[in-house]
Amino acid sequence: MRQWRLIDTGLRPASENMTLDDVILECRARNLVPDTVRFLRFSPPAALVGYHQDVEQEVRLEYAKEKGIDVNRRLTGGGAIYFDSSTIGWEVIASKHSVCTNYSLEWIFKTMCECVVNALKEFGLNACFRPRNDIEIDGRKISGTGGVEREDAFLFQGTLLVNFDVETMIKVLKIPIIKLKDKELESVKKRVTCLKWELGYIPDYEEIKSALIRGFEETLNIELKLGELTNHELELFEKKLSWFGSEGWIFMDRRSLKGSTMVHAVDKKPGGVIHVSLSVDKDANIIKSVLITGDFFIFPQRAIMDLEAALKFIPADADKIREIVHRIFNEKHVRALSITEDDVVELILEALEKTELESYGIDNNEVNNIYPITNGIKSTLKNGFDYMLLPYCSKMVSCMYRRTDECTKCGKCTVGEAYRLAEEFGIKPVTICNFEHLIEVLRMMKAKGAKGFVGCCCEAFYVKHRDEMRDVGVPGIIIDIEDKTCYDLGKAEEAYRGGFEAQTKINLTLLKKVLAASSKMGDKKCAGLM
Repeated sequence: MRQWRLIDTGLRPASENMTLDDVILECRARNLVPDTVRFLRFSPPAALVGYHQDVEQEVRLEYAKEKGIDVNRRLTGGGAIYFDSSTIGWEVIASKHSVCTNYSLEWIFKTMCECVVNALKEFGLNACFRPRNDIEIDGRKISGTGGVEREDAFLFQGTLLVNFDVETMIKVLKIPIIKLKDKELESVKKRVTCLKWELGYIPDYEEIKSALIRGFEETLNIELKLGELTNHELELFEKKLSWFGSEGWIFMDRRSLKGSTMVHAVDKKPGGVIHVSLSVDKDANIIKSVLITGDFFIFPQRAIMDLEAALKFIPADADKIREIVHRIFNEKHVRALSITEDDVVELILEALEKTELESYGIDNNEVNNIYPITNGIKSTLKNGFDYMLLPYCSKMVSCMYRRTDECTKCGKCTVGEAYRLAEEFGIKPVTICNFEHLIEVLRMMKAKGAKGFVGCCCEAFYVKHRDEMRDVGVPGIIIDIEDKTCYDLGKAEEAYRGGFEAQTKINLTLLKKVLAASSKMGDKKCAGLM
């Protein structure tokens, strides 16, 4: 039986762990050290981005600094991960020919993951490998993996979540979630798990390590013998440590992510609210990752996770997206309560369309504050607007015109400036006083054959009432308002009736950009029905 080295480098800062990854892999590639299994842990906790990722796009740096969380970059590709001090890292560093005569990426991912799957089964857990690179228990991820090659050697590494701090993970990583709301938090908890959640207790570290050792030995048909870092490795470690702790390494520019964008779309269907968030590499025209959340019911429960996995790293192409969604629904025999696969496709495409607005002067930080009502955003912009619908709650509470369709443009609130913009672009402004008034105005617009409208309201109102606005049939675009809304303050019912006693702000900068984009697309100013 082949004998490999086993090393446990203990609790270390991220810079030291990243340095050791590089050092051991280099020494194995130069045939200076034997095939090795390494265990590693992090102290302080660490946010680690994949090799090709932009740190500022993936990590909330201020939060990490405030909480004393290390930020660093892995040798391996893939997405950002959070390592708390309880998380166990495992690695295989070996020559390609020592593990398989017909080495392939597919084989290495599956086989290395099977080592950990077999270890978890010792705890009575129903673990399995989920392509492309996850280990899961009953549809929930407990380990993410990745690898890198150097000459004839490879490093394959993964995490094992033991007592996972999901709240901190969500706060430090810019995972594709719209906002840190309770439902999104619960949705993330349904996608990840850890040993404590599965077993009801935290196993001793040595017990977990022993199970992992047996998993590697049995799966790879090897014997692991406890060893230490060699002098070659220790010398290289001292030489390279400063680089792996430097800003040059941590913030290294990667060309492929220069156009990386995160976009989202949301809609309420009869079966519930669906949120779709996409991480998109515009330069490569690929979808990097997808997260589909909401309060819908779908069977089997893991179908959405399968769909998310299937959509990773595919071309950002409507036909390809549609084909994959329909295939997964068919192959997995998906049943959803009042939600169809076309609902999911349309929302993914709706989110994807937002990546195209940058060429019209609307930047990546603004696109997610724009929501379509019926048609796509671009077609609505191109068709033009006849009306601008503005919320009464953005007028001053003391204004005598707060609940009327009038405005003196006194300059004391953002509504007056919006009225001026409407006049500049030749469209009719209307103050919406309550929900019934909104529907009444939309029906009037429909009867007059209006081209469309641009409106302002909060995301929560949009989600709740999009279907009713869509049913009227007038194309429109909604721009999210600023400041605390009635939904934030728990006053939705008062606002519905027109009795919300607080003031919000219209996003005038984005409103002007949307109007300008519409004019540019139509190659003329919007002409109104006055």
